[in-house]
Amino acid sequence: MDILSLTAVELAKAIREGKTTSVEATQAVLDKIAAGEDTYHCYVTVEREKALKQAEEVQKKIEAGELTGPLAGVPFAIKDNMCTEGTLTTCSSKILENFVPTFSAEAVLNLEKAGAVILGKTNMDEFAMGSTTETSYYGVTKNPRNPEHVPGGSSGGSAAAVAAEECFAALGSDTGGSIRQPASYCGVVGMKPTYGTVSRYGLIAYGSSLDQIGPLTKDVTDCATVLEAITSHDPKDSTSMKRENTDFTSALVADVKGMKIGIPRDYFGEGLDPEVRDAVLAAAEVLKAQGAEVEEFDLSLVDYAIPTYYTIAAAEASSNLERFDGVKYGYRAQDAEDLHTMYKRSRSQGFGPEVKRRIMLGSFVLSSGYYDAYYLKALRVKALIKKAFDEAFAKYDVILGPVAPTTAPKIGESLSDPIQMYLGDIYTISVNLAGLPGITVPCGKDSNGLPIGMQIIGDCFKENNIIRAAYAFEQSRDYNRCDIAKERD
Repeated sequence: MDILSLTAVELAKAIREGKTTSVEATQAVLDKIAAGEDTYHCYVTVEREKALKQAEEVQKKIEAGELTGPLAGVPFAIKDNMCTEGTLTTCSSKILENFVPTFSAEAVLNLEKAGAVILGKTNMDEFAMGSTTETSYYGVTKNPRNPEHVPGGSSGGSAAAVAAEECFAALGSDTGGSIRQPASYCGVVGMKPTYGTVSRYGLIAYGSSLDQIGPLTKDVTDCATVLEAITSHDPKDSTSMKRENTDFTSALVADVKGMKIGIPRDYFGEGLDPEVRDAVLAAAEVLKAQGAEVEEFDLSLVDYAIPTYYTIAAAEASSNLERFDGVKYGYRAQDAEDLHTMYKRSRSQGFGPEVKRRIMLGSFVLSSGYYDAYYLKALRVKALIKKAFDEAFAKYDVILGPVAPTTAPKIGESLSDPIQMYLGDIYTISVNLAGLPGITVPCGKDSNGLPIGMQIIGDCFKENNIIRAAYAFEQSRDYNRCDIAKERD
């Protein structure tokens, strides 16, 4: 049995049936990481000894019948902006190069309760600000599908680790598409749940009204199972929702008969690569053939999403990142003669150029005289975007469209043109602004063999609709393993 080719749910089943053990699976993944990290650089920190010890403990509990869940014994990777007790947590920034939290994020604790084994922390764009995983202080992550290309961002390390089979599943965070876009670029499944579904406690904040933790997995079954495990009401997070129905795996039914699917015309206009457009529309036809009702409609306000998002996200980032000053933890400049200079030098030396750019932008839109003109106006447009989606969901069960205008760009292309990088988020950011759930499923490849993802968006707290549509589509095609994984067979 090739352990690494299994999905997370398949592996847990094999462990329960005694065909393998959590220790064997963890060892296999750690060996794979050791072999591939020099090439792909998916991780910032790998906790080899800690993971093997945790796997031994989990295995004993499985054998004793104490752990029987669908993820018990499965090795996971965690994006490096989620606190993990006793493990370095850097947000891929110099300013947190020595930060070891004394507690774990609630989502990570929920995974561990389910019997997951934590392998380590994945690379990301610094403070989740970027779309390529090139702004990391610890170096660039490469796309396992083609190492000359980026894996997407900001959860690029998590997506690449899943695609390269350097973990069985991973957690990422999504502020403007940071789970869904790298999932699309790397040819895996990624989901951003409804805002408030997964606790943000222990997630180092970028844009607090937009951030949400979600899974990156090999298939939709894993995605629904992981989401079920990490969902909980958390009084420590004031935005956490007490949800009645969190039985996401019940939506894993290959039946979309009668489901109404809307396709926004606005998502298929100028700037969209023809190969991406054709692949997404072909996927819509598959669902139509399965009995879904598919029709085009005008969503409106798409052009306003990017300026709205970057105004709100940057404003929240400038406030959230004030706490990194070199006083209590993190990087501190050593050559300062007074407190003010120490703040100034610690922050200018500790933050990278993209983070500085967004902090300055956020400070500008929040400044006296510009607050009304920019920030308040952006909040009003955000409300209008939510209203446009509400009107769409009065007619449709789900909305279907592309994830990004193109497939994964080459390394170095996006950093030279930040505006172009921002425009790459045009199809994903509205989901965050409106607090909606969205899932990315692979739906084809371009002429260079790079994956293309399809995005399915649902109404608030209607994750089951998008899981059902994604699962039904997925059943029509085989999982496309990475070439590097196939080479091992």
